[in-house]
Amino acid sequence: MTSTRIRNLIGNNKWLVIDEAQRIPDIGIRLKLITDQVPDVQVVATGSSSFELAAQVNEPLTGRKREFHIFPLSYQEMVNDTNLLEEHRMIPHRMVYGYYPEVVTSPGDEREVLRELSNSYLYKDILSLDGINKPDKLSLLLQALARQIGEQVSYNEIGQLIGLNPRTVEKYVDVLEKSFIIFRLGSFSRNLRNELKVSRKIYFWDLGIRNAIIANFQQVETRMDSGALWENFSIAERLKMLNITGSFANQWFWRTQQQQEIDYVEEENGELSTFEFKWNPRKANVRQPVTFAKGYPDSSFTVVTPDNIDDFILADGNILLP
Repeated sequence: MTSTRIRNLIGNNKWLVIDEAQRIPDIGIRLKLITDQVPDVQVVATGSSSFELAAQVNEPLTGRKREFHIFPLSYQEMVNDTNLLEEHRMIPHRMVYGYYPEVVTSPGDEREVLRELSNSYLYKDILSLDGINKPDKLSLLLQALARQIGEQVSYNEIGQLIGLNPRTVEKYVDVLEKSFIIFRLGSFSRNLRNELKVSRKIYFWDLGIRNAIIANFQQVETRMDSGALWENFSIAERLKMLNITGSFANQWFWRTQQQQEIDYVEEENGELSTFEFKWNPRKANVRQPVTFAKGYPDSSFTVVTPDNIDDFILADGNILLP
């Protein structure tokens, strides 16, 4: 398509929005042509497959683009939309049904919406990607990952469980992460000899999707996995908040060969902060492991419970419930 034709199609409009841009052949070259020939037009290209879109536009648009990651709704955004007290009371509900916009705006129909979302997105859009040639195995992998949130994940063990080699498991995990279904935390290792050097935990960006995968919408108060759900909820909302505020921080978990562990380690501006997550505030009387405290004496330690979660996942922090 020539630049003259592009100008005629765009007319006097100042914005051009292209949805599912990764489905357009040579989209990177086409976007480059638009930005070069019609510089007064702002182009927004969106795609449900971030890595497919990135693969097509990174080289042609180097220095000409900014990338934005759109997550499910966040605790911060819901507090801004309603109020702190109301959203705080909704946390157990969000831990079961999540924050997808269609779910949040469909009270009473959450299960049906999540069933449709998980079927159309997880088992259609992702399975249509070129790198996924064993859809039944991907379904088994998602179920295995959903049951291991908060635990160390071994690609070798999962591969043996579902019948895939570890490299294929890792490739599928990479696809799921780049599709913003899951995210990984690596293990923190710096000074101590007995720290785990190469390990990872895997969490879900949205717990509604996670619970739909294992077909369990039981309320949090009666679940066996409430602690894992709380850990996943807290870390995911923390990462959303950091992304929204543009904070630059590194994130890990920490564990030693002797099974000492810290749920979440964060480093920003050279300062280490460590966190433990307890759904039951009565179990919050825990301390930073002595090994970590001695190895990193300037680090802080906080136990995050429903009583103080707002300080952890709200951008302005230090907000007290009335």
